[in-house]
Amino acid sequence: MYISYVGYKVKIRNHEFVTDDGKKYSNMAAISFFDANKKEKLYLQLGYIDTEEIYKLIDEGQPIEIDNCYVEGFSLSTYRKSRGFKNDSYVKVKSFSAKNSVFESIKCNDFSYGDFTDGELNLASSQFINGEVTFAYSKFGDFYADFSYCGFKNGNVDFQNTVFGEGELSFKNAAFLNGVKNFQYADFGKGKLVFTNTEFGDGDVIFVNTNFNDGDVSFKVASFGTGNVDFRFAHFGEGNVAFDRTEFGNGKVNFSKAEFEDGKINFNRSVFGDGDVTFEGAELKKGKCNFQSVEFGSGDKNFELMEFGVADVIFDKTKFGQGLVSFYNSKFHVLSLKSCILENYMNFRVARCSYLDLSGTVVRDIIDLKPYDFPVDIKIINITGLCLLGRIYLDWNANHVEQMIVSQKKTNNRDKSDQFRILKQNFNSSGNYDYEDEAYVLFKRFEQKADLEDALKRKPKSAPLHYMVFGLKWLLYDKMGCYATNPFRALLSAVITYIFFSLLHFIIPFFYWGTKCYNGIDPELSFFKRLGLTFYYSAITFFTAGYGDIFPLVGAGMVVASIELFFGIFMMSYFTVAFARKILR
Repeated sequence: MYISYVGYKVKIRNHEFVTDDGKKYSNMAAISFFDANKKEKLYLQLGYIDTEEIYKLIDEGQPIEIDNCYVEGFSLSTYRKSRGFKNDSYVKVKSFSAKNSVFESIKCNDFSYGDFTDGELNLASSQFINGEVTFAYSKFGDFYADFSYCGFKNGNVDFQNTVFGEGELSFKNAAFLNGVKNFQYADFGKGKLVFTNTEFGDGDVIFVNTNFNDGDVSFKVASFGTGNVDFRFAHFGEGNVAFDRTEFGNGKVNFSKAEFEDGKINFNRSVFGDGDVTFEGAELKKGKCNFQSVEFGSGDKNFELMEFGVADVIFDKTKFGQGLVSFYNSKFHVLSLKSCILENYMNFRVARCSYLDLSGTVVRDIIDLKPYDFPVDIKIINITGLCLLGRIYLDWNANHVEQMIVSQKKTNNRDKSDQFRILKQNFNSSGNYDYEDEAYVLFKRFEQKADLEDALKRKPKSAPLHYMVFGLKWLLYDKMGCYATNPFRALLSAVITYIFFSLLHFIIPFFYWGTKCYNGIDPELSFFKRLGLTFYYSAITFFTAGYGDIFPLVGAGMVVASIELFFGIFMMSYFTVAFARKILR
């Protein structure tokens, strides 16, 4: 386990040291660790082995087993120089076990260009108390490589261009202090890679162009400090990638151009600091990427140009904090932000998305869906229960808003009605009154359908009455004037209604043959004269002029005239309201 300390002191004593497994060393290393007040926190007694003894084991091709030892100045570069080898020649190490050991070097604990392909590497619970640590350009075999619980006091650790085998590699509970942690161009095998609960400390953490192959990768509960976390151009294979509950510091987190294969990616409940976060140009061939219940800081969040065309990205219950959020020109199968809090500008001008879910989300600023320099192709959008305190920018026609909501399969008529109501209010606030009318009509249509469904559930025995009321509303409110949003439709409906009643008045005398049905219209007149007088009479009745020169003499004519009088007043009022509504806005 990592030892937290401020200072230390090492004494080499001429006392035999025997390990728990019976291995004997002629000298013993006594190490004291001190806190800030120079009080001893821990005292260790370890076996002491000279580095030249280790080098001789390498010469002989013998396994190196130095568990519970103190090693000073170990360096494969020094070994190569002492043996006359080239600086970049590989050193064959049959196996290397140094569990619970302590390494110290003035400059660097150097394992570079080590060939560990034949045997094991076990540094579990070892402490590097001074000097950098490098495994650059080393090669590992298909075994379990264990760095768990290691402590890297210096913090500058170099694994660049290291090639790992097919076995598991574990840095579980390891602690890297302040410094650069460099894993760029490293090639991890197909075995499981574990950074669970690893503390990376301050300083940059670099996984640029790293190849993670097909093994599962876990950064669960890991913590990063104030440096940048850089996964640019990293390639993840078919294994699952887990960053659950990971704490990122205030540095920039960069996954731009990272490639993910078919695995499941989890950032659930992770916490990001105030640095910028970017996944620009990242690619996931298929699968799901979860950001559920994530907390972002004040930096910008860049999810632009992502290629997740057949993958789902889930941000449910995420707090995006301050800073701009952009999904510009990205491609998703599903993009879900259910029950989120959106404090600032959100750019949802995606290139393609089959389903965008904003249900239950609180919007305090701007949601931008309006096409600008390319079509925004969103098949379905769900804004059920959205709390709109800001604005939604979108174009009714270019965004195909009606289709995006009507095409929903998992929402009922009440949900669709609520969504169109939200859009109606949004368009009214932004002054897009034509779009407001479009949204209002659909809001009322789905509301009526929902009301009918509720009525049928409450009183199924009264179904004929419910359908009759629904049909009457459908005819009067919707078809005759689109809920007073279309004055031309209202005027056309008024004309059709007038013609309908005129024809009724003309037909009535045929049922009273030989009887004068209307005063002022002689049955002996020609067909066209009677038709003209009938239309005249219908007009003065419909428009409530009522000159009295023509009036009905039979009951049927009186009934039709009374009904026509009502419809005349209703339709002209309907037209007046619709016309005034358009003009005044």
